[in-house]
Amino acid sequence: MPVEIVLGLVTDALKVALLVSAPMLLTALIVGIIISLFQSVTQIQEMTLTFIPKILATFLALVITLPWMVQTLMDYFNRLFSAIPGMLR
Repeated sequence: MPVEIVLGLVTDALKVALLVSAPMLLTALIVGIIISLFQSVTQIQEMTLTFIPKILATFLALVITLPWMVQTLMDYFNRLFSAIPGMLR
């Protein structure tokens, strides 16, 4: 198998992985920043205060974007499996 095909497969896989994980990661990042600002303003330095809102927001983002994530992964795998005969030549 040529190196160009392997590099293309790895690049596509990384793009899809980044695309699928982005909604949850960005949600956790935004909630973390908001909670950190709240802690700075109120001078509450409780370490466990950030965990519950982040977990709930991330779970909510997962529930909302799960159909899109599944469809994106299915499209990727369909493209991958349909390209297998061309890669074997």
